[in-house]
Amino acid sequence: MTSIKIYTTPICAFCKMAKDLFKSKGLGYTEYDVSKDMDKQKEMIDKTQQYGVPVIDIDGKIIIGFDKNKIEEYLAK
Repeated sequence: MTSIKIYTTPICAFCKMAKDLFKSKGLGYTEYDVSKDMDKQKEMIDKTQQYGVPVIDIDGKIIIGFDKNKIEEYLAK
């Protein structure tokens, strides 16, 4: 089973696009709103050294931003 985590903020259009992609494929994911959850915000920054969202973690492989091709590649493995 694929593990998907997505670090988001409520106003992020690219976050919505990523979540819509997962939903269209029938994939579940765990969402962390880093504008409210400071522990998850720190976790995201520690993993990526980035402050921007979305940050997507697919089975431990990190994608920064909405990169549909990379998402599809990681989901296929």
